[in-house]
Amino acid sequence: MEIKKQNVRTLSLIVCTFTYLLVGAAMFDALESTFERERRIALRKEEKEIRTTYNISFDDYAILKRNVMKTIPYYSGVQWKFAGSLFFSLTVVTTIGYGHSTPQTVGGKIVCMLYALAGIPLCIIMFQSVGERLNVFVTYLLKQIKKCFKMKNSEVSETNVILVTMNLSTIVLTSGALLFSHYEGWNLVDAFYYCFITLTTIGFGDFVALQKGDSLQKNPQYVAMSMIFILFGLTVISAAMNLLVLRFLTMNTEDERRDELEAAAAAQNAVRLDGDVITSNGNVVSNAQERPEQNEIISVCSCSCYKWRSNREKVYDRHSQRKISNFYSGKSGGTEEMDSFIPVNYRKRTSL
Repeated sequence: MEIKKQNVRTLSLIVCTFTYLLVGAAMFDALESTFERERRIALRKEEKEIRTTYNISFDDYAILKRNVMKTIPYYSGVQWKFAGSLFFSLTVVTTIGYGHSTPQTVGGKIVCMLYALAGIPLCIIMFQSVGERLNVFVTYLLKQIKKCFKMKNSEVSETNVILVTMNLSTIVLTSGALLFSHYEGWNLVDAFYYCFITLTTIGFGDFVALQKGDSLQKNPQYVAMSMIFILFGLTVISAAMNLLVLRFLTMNTEDERRDELEAAAAAQNAVRLDGDVITSNGNVVSNAQERPEQNEIISVCSCSCYKWRSNREKVYDRHSQRKISNFYSGKSGGTEEMDSFIPVNYRKRTSL
């Protein structure tokens, strides 16, 4: 049985995805497990020293630790005034979800869920639409550049647009890294890491902008730049992802269209059989009889040039049909007519 290319490609993608997951697990295990173990030992040693020095019981220390963890967001400044709420709304609808600040009231949690239900699809559609417009603009710009340099081929391929959008994404990430390295005091690796995790909407929350020195309330210019960076960066990333996904979908569509054309061509040349068929090697296939696609009364010519014809091109004319009917009514016109025609409903064996 022939396996479709789409099925092979889908199966290959599934295998590659799970293989990629296994490779990632092996890499992060090798890179992080040793550091995690050493870090855990060091922190527990420090905790024991603090409890011993200040004579704090285990229960009191657990209460103190829980209190410190809950108050961490409040040390970053006021989170739920308009600027902070706007930043939170942006992280919700873009599915970044840093987790640095979360609703604590019942009403806030319910409204957050309802807000996300409407906001996330709206935001996805908006980014997809703007990303498509950006791709159109890049295509137009590349075409004009090629015309200016008088290149022989001024057409812009999908690969050209993908390369431009990927380079533009790299420029956006690098610019964001420089911006946050300056305002947040992070090193370039951490700043670039934050930009990548943000624009890919992973949003771990280990690095979050606007959380130092009450920036949400005291530095509105920085707030505006951060939000513009997130929105513009997501647009560029969406444009690049659009092209990559579109490329894969186009491959599937081309294969499906090719299969449909092949199936249509096979259906046009197909001959349905009903009655017994004698194959070339002498085998007999039972219950096969040749039937045309159109229901019509036809006679079967015994000569070697026999072909199926449609309604518009009858195999025989009325004169021949009349001769056949006369033959079966006892008014035969000769042996030639007897040898040239056989009845339609006669069950026959056909040699292939």
